[in-house]
Parts: sequence; structure tokens; C-alpha cells
Amino acid sequence: MLHGEVLEQGKSLFVSAQDGLRLHVREYGARAAPGLPVVCLPGLARTVADFDALAPALAAGPPARRVVAIDSRGRGHSEHDADHANYNCTVELGDIINVLIALDVGPAVFVGSSRGGVLTMLLGACHPIAIAGVVLHDVGPVTEPKGVARIRGYIGKLPHPRSFEEGAEILRRLMSAQFPKLTAAQWLGAARGTWHLKNGALKPAYDVGIARALGGIDIERPLPCLWNEFDALSGVPMLVIRGANSDILSAATVEAMRARRTQMEVIEVADEGHAPLLEGDELLGRIVRFAAGCDVASRKTVAAQAAS
Repeated sequence: MLHGEVLEQGKSLFVSAQDGLRLHVREYGARAAPGLPVVCLPGLARTVADFDALAPALAAGPPARRVVAIDSRGRGHSEHDADHANYNCTVELGDIINVLIALDVGPAVFVGSSRGGVLTMLLGACHPIAIAGVVLHDVGPVTEPKGVARIRGYIGKLPHPRSFEEGAEILRRLMSAQFPKLTAAQWLGAARGTWHLKNGALKPAYDVGIARALGGIDIERPLPCLWNEFDALSGVPMLVIRGANSDILSAATVEAMRARRTQMEVIEVADEGHAPLLEGDELLGRIVRFAAGCDVASRKTVAAQAAS
């Protein structure tokens, strides 16, 4: 079931998940645009607002393309789940597949930020024909436990600021070691993505119950590696974006990824941590060009299949 509402950027849609929960999707560009569609998946407690600069750039091209950004359940404008146990990758992967079917999104280029990248790798393993290219945004097959511990330390525990300016200062104090060169405007933008105005007060842009899903992780033990899922994407182009200060995706993991995929593109964003901002003409331009390269690779694959 779909409901549409035009927003300042793109169009906001709501898709019913299999259990009836309403999932928010922001769509950009024409559905009949010539380029491959792009699907953007935010991080653990992040929202589609993280793609506010990237999505319009991808939609504009060249070539023009359709872009779909999905708020996971309990995040952004998606409905909160009364059962916090459903904030897991299995349920969220099912939600993504449900959205792709509901919106008739064929093979697409996926931009997965952090947890969104994990979901992309899982999707590649169970539904490979859905993926025509991958951008892994500060995430890989190995997740550093130090970063998980840091995130678990503040998810669901941040104070409720009285203003976005106060929220910007909270974030600056918390994360300036990873992001030492962000401007005041960028910290303010980060605050607007972290809290939403609800009933006259600023509240987290996610269900704080998500923190309970992290509570069961033993940070003394390594998280399961996803090398098999990573290798399942070997047939499509891949771009990896890493923040130079990231404590989630290590430089050593990127080198191990590159050893398995010699054609993998890598961008390291200086002076930024987890996850680097998806903004700035240079970075956005490289992602737009990568998506255009996926169009070419997809056409070659189709031609080869037709000739065989």
C-alpha cells in the first residue's frame, strides 16, 4: 500500500511492510529515467536525510536516474516497532525486499552506509539479481569492535537538546576527534539529522529501543565476518568510501577487500571518521560517475548473456 506526499526534495512514500508496519521511502527522479535506479540505505540510527545531497545529484546524472532512499523501521519517518526484537538485519532485509517489490525497482546500484552496507551485502548473497553495483559507505566484511562499543555508548543515551544549535554542540563534543574540521553549519546539519522536532520538542530521529538490539552484543568478541557475502558481489562494480579516522572500517580491512577485488574503487575521506559526510562536489561527482560506470557494465553483462 502506497501513500504519496511531495516534499522539498523528492517525493515521500509510505510502503506497508509484510507485518503492516509503515516504512518511509524518499524517491527522486523519474521512474522511467534512463540510468539504473539507485537504492540508498542509511546506517543503524540514521535516516534518509543522510542522502539529501547525494540523492538529487544521482537523480540529475548524467544520466538521469531514479533514486530510492529507505528509512529502516523505527528510523526517520518510518513507524516504530513495538517489538524491539524486530530491529535486526533479518527483518530489515525483508523490509528492503518488500519495498523493492512494491515500488517495482529492478536491478539497482545500492549505496549502503554502515548497517545499510551490511544489509546490501546480505541482499547480494540471497538475492544477487537485485544488485547492479555497490557503494559501501564506511563499512566492510569486518566491523571493528572499538567502533561498535563507541556507538553503543551513545545510541539511545544522547540528551534531548532544547535547540538544534545545542544539539550541534552536543555532537561536536562527542565526535570532534573523528571529525576535527567540520564547520558550524555541518555540525548543525548533523544535529538536524540526529533529532526531529516532535510536539514542540527535539526527539531522537530513531526509536531508542534500537539500543536494546545492541545491548546483546559482546564487544569483547569479534563480530561475524561477512567475507562470503562480500564475495557474492564479485560480479558487479564496487566503490568503497572510508573515513580516514573511521573506527568501524579499518585500513587493513580495505586492503584485504582490495586483495580479493583488484578492480574495486576506493575513496578515503581525509579528516572524517564514521561515517564520512556524503557531500561536496568532488565526492558526489565521483559517486555519480561510478553509477554511470555501473550502467555501462550492466549493458555489457546483458549483451554477453544475450550472445551466449
